[in-house]
Formats: sequence, structure tokens, C-alpha cells
Amino acid sequence: MRFLGPVARHLLAGGLLGLVVVLVSWVDPLRYFSVAELKTLDSQFDLRGPLPASSPIVIVSVDEGSNDELESAEAPGETPVQLTWPWPREIHAKFLDIVSAGRPAVIGLDILFAEPSGRGPADDAALAGSIKRAGNVVLAAALTVVREPGFDKEDLNPPIPVVREGAAGFGIVNFETDADAFLRRATLSRRFQQGEVPSFALLVLREAGKRGITGSGILPGSTFLINFRGGPRTFRTIPYYQVIRGEVPPETFAGKIVLVGATSPVLHDLFPTPFAPTGNMPGVEVHANVLETLLLGIPIEPFPRGAPEALTILAGAFAVWAGSTRRPFRAFAVVSGAGVAYLGLTHVAFLVWRYWMPAVSVPLALAVGYSGAAMQSFLNEQREKRRLSRFFSPSVVREIVRSQDAAEALQSGRRRLTVLFSDIRGFTTLSERLAPEDVVEFLREYLTVMTDAVFTHGGTVDKYIGDAIMALYNVPFEAPDHAAQAVRTALDFQRRLEGLAARFEPRLGAPLRCGVGIHTGDAVVGTLGSAQRLEYTAIGDTVNLGSRLESITKDFDVPIVISEATWVEVKDLFRTRYLGEVTVKGKEVPVKIYTVLDDEDPTRSAASPSR
Repeated sequence: MRFLGPVARHLLAGGLLGLVVVLVSWVDPLRYFSVAELKTLDSQFDLRGPLPASSPIVIVSVDEGSNDELESAEAPGETPVQLTWPWPREIHAKFLDIVSAGRPAVIGLDILFAEPSGRGPADDAALAGSIKRAGNVVLAAALTVVREPGFDKEDLNPPIPVVREGAAGFGIVNFETDADAFLRRATLSRRFQQGEVPSFALLVLREAGKRGITGSGILPGSTFLINFRGGPRTFRTIPYYQVIRGEVPPETFAGKIVLVGATSPVLHDLFPTPFAPTGNMPGVEVHANVLETLLLGIPIEPFPRGAPEALTILAGAFAVWAGSTRRPFRAFAVVSGAGVAYLGLTHVAFLVWRYWMPAVSVPLALAVGYSGAAMQSFLNEQREKRRLSRFFSPSVVREIVRSQDAAEALQSGRRRLTVLFSDIRGFTTLSERLAPEDVVEFLREYLTVMTDAVFTHGGTVDKYIGDAIMALYNVPFEAPDHAAQAVRTALDFQRRLEGLAARFEPRLGAPLRCGVGIHTGDAVVGTLGSAQRLEYTAIGDTVNLGSRLESITKDFDVPIVISEATWVEVKDLFRTRYLGEVTVKGKEVPVKIYTVLDDEDPTRSAASPSR
């Protein structure tokens, strides 16, 4: 990717991370992604909240109260006893006659009559007669699947012939659950053997359509996400026993879609849904939500195919770009803001357009992309710190790295600076008295101590040349007192050298002395060098003069020599002595030079003599 620009590299790397998230979500052997996305759909319903049902649907519930209230007598004169499930079919026949008198649009019985009644053929005949008289009853059928090693067996359990003969039809009442066992979808027909068997809800809808209650035109065979109105009892619900006892007038059901089904937990027709996560949504109420979705034409629409994957890849690209081009806190704020905005958009899309947008993969791609960029930035920062620590103090290194663009901070340009050169007097001769290992040990300690002095006073180490040190001041960031910083460094060199001399002079066999030359002027400073290697350095006559001043310290037998340009900057801060004018190599005009006699004196006034 070297031929790409920085932005293109960031986008490409982020896009690849997003693609990884997409691939992992596709594989997803444990279905973590799919279940997590399904849970986000549930959360959209939670945030939206329940809505009132608006379709002409009435539920008649086979509930605990009906089990308790309904009684039967097996023979004339016998004491009535409480009914147990399954109830006599003559009870259902009586129920249908009462409801039919109110002229409902359709009656859907979500009750299975797949076996002959245990009370004999007369019981079945009673139910069959009432179904035929009503003429608009839809019955329930169950599709069972037996799975054994090597094969799957499907069986359809329709109502017995005598019962279904006069019905408007029978449909499958089975639901398919998602990977987390929640019920969220409905299918309008199921394939069985060589044909299609319609669903219970589809047949109820067709029968209602004959009486003017029309739906949205969703095609048979389609599977769609149910737009649940709410939890249990969202639709008007009437207990079964109240109809039998005549407590509810038949006119209540006029023009209505009447659904009859079990709501009692003991009958085990309960499911978990977005509004009933504990699994207490009766199947008959699920059918009501399916019919409401069909009648209003409001199914939840999954995002168009391929769009979630594209959004995930774009999210990864955005996160890496943001994390790579901004400071960590700002990048975190930008990526987090994008994630929150996206989640807000998913809810707006759900509310306004009924779209179910992916709410896991995109935020995950943002998190992965940002984390990857943050890790890469951290590694780059540590690598850059190690590289820059050769030249700059830790505080300056932190400032450069914090700028997020070291190349910009270190770019070359002309600026005013102060340059310092220091060298050990007669080091070549001194080093001949030591073993090479001792020379290395001495130089390591000497350069470490002196470099610390440079950093302490705000300088930048340009390079080491044997025992010599070249340091720059007023780079890479502005320092108005850069000349004073250089002079303080030179004085600190002399003090620190005393401690080293006490340890090494017995081994060196001669005094340890250091000469320092300082000059202030303009130079080109920045990252300079070849295509193979770059160094942070300064070039120009200012640097050359600083080097020459260091070399003449021994001629005047003084530890520090500063130029007139530097003296003008520091004359009110340090006691100095004028040494005269010298003609240095490479300069035709003589240069006035000074030496610094003692350390900074804060009580010294600007009017005090400096010569």
C-alpha cells in the first residue's frame, strides 16, 4: 500500500477491518451475531413502545377463568361438574351459534380437532353442524416434524373430515422461531409434500376479505417480520365463558374478525416475543398481530440485501480514518458520536419507514476500526518517541507526538536559533590512556549526563560527534529565551563535569575540561538528509560559526565562548567578559566574542556593566 496516500491507506485498512467483521458475522457458528441483531430488533420495539390495535379483531380467550366457570352434566338430573380440557365439542358448537348470530366477518378457531371426540360421533356432529351453519369458520391444522438420523418426516394434522367439511378452510397454525427461540416472523403458507398449505392467518384474511375487510396484498409463501402492536391483551379480549353465559351480546362481534384460542398457561400455547420476553404471549394473540400487520400493510422491512455489509465496511473505514488522523480523545469522541448517531438513525428508520437496520455489525466495525487505529497509533507513537528521544527532551517529544504529525512539526525551514557546540579538551590524548571498553563506558556516562543538561534547559541534541555534542535551541518549538537556555546549559556543563572529573581523572591521568561555543543566528533547520536516511539537524553559517567558537575556547583559556549576537540576548542575565575580535575560518569579517563568568544572577539589573 506504499503507493497510496495516507488517507487512502487509512480508508483501505479500515475497510478491510469492516470486511473481517462482515465475514465473521457470516460464519457465526454459534449465532452470536444473528442473536445479537435480533435482540436489537426487540430493543427497537421497546423504545417505540406498545401501540393501540386498530383492526376489527376480537379475541375470545380459552383462559383459566373459563375452565373454572364452565360446567357440564353428563346426563339429565346429574350434578354439573367442572369442565376439563378438551371441552366437549358441543360447547364449541353452542359458542359458534351465539357468535354467528352477531354476523361476524370471520371466526378463526385456533383449536385443533385432529382426532375424533372422546365423547362419541354425536359430539363431532354437533360441532360440524354449527360450523356449517356459520359458513365463515376457519379451522386450525398443525404441521409436525419428526427428525431422526438420516431423515426428516413431516405430518399434517388437519381437522377430522366431519368437522372440516362445512368450514371455510383450515390453515397451519405453526410458527417458526428464531435462533434465540423468540417468535418474530410469520409465513403465509408452508410447503407440504407436493403442494402449498396456507397459514391460518392467510385463510382468516381471505375470508374477511369476502366481507370487505381487505389486507395489504402480501403474497402467499412470503415470510415477513411481524409488527407487534404490544404484549398480551393488546387486542380486545373476551373470556370464552362470558359468551357461553350470554354476558356478551352477539352484536359485539358484528363485522369483526373473531379469533378463538388458548391463553391459559396450562395449555402450553405461549411464545416469547419482543413485547413478551418471558414467553407469555398466547398463540392466538400472535395470530392477531399477524393479521394486524397484514391488514395495515405494516410489516417490518429488513434492510436491502448487501446494504448492511456495505455499511459495516464503510464504518470500519471511517473509524480507522478518524482514529488515525485525530488525537485519541477527539477520535474517540468522533467515532463514539458516529456510533450514537447511527443507532439513533436505526431507530428513526424503524419508526418512520419500519426498516430494521443492522445495529450490531456497524457499531462493532466502528469499535474494531477505532481500536485498531488506536493500537496502531500507540505503536507508532512509541516508535516515534524512541526515534525522537535521541534529539529532544521527553517534554518536547510528547508535544511533537501530540501534534499527530511529526513530519509537519519537524519539516525544514529557515528560523532564528541558538546553536551550542561542546567538546572535551584533548580527548584524543586522554582516550589513549584507557582501554576501548573504558572509553565507551566514559563516553556513555558523559554524554548521558550532558544530554540531560541539554534537555533540562529546553535544548535539542542535534548529534554526537565522538565526545562532541551539538545542541539547538528554539527548535522545534518557539522559545523566546533560547539564547539564555543555551548559556545555562553551558554553565550546567561545567558544574556537571566537576562530578565526572572526580571519578574519572585518576584513571585519565589529566584534568577533565570542556569547551563550549554558542552562537545565535538564522539557519535552515528540520528533517534533512537523503532518501535512505533523514536526520533532524540545522545547516548554515550560524552552525559553522558555533563550531568555530567552540574550537577557540582553548586559545583564550576559557570554558565558554559566545558570539556578539548571543551576548546581545543575554547580557542582562549573565556576567560576561569581552574577549576581543577574532577572525575565524570561513569568515572575512572579525567576530566579537565574549565569555560567561558566572551563573545566572536574578538580582542583576540591566544597567549593570557586562564587560
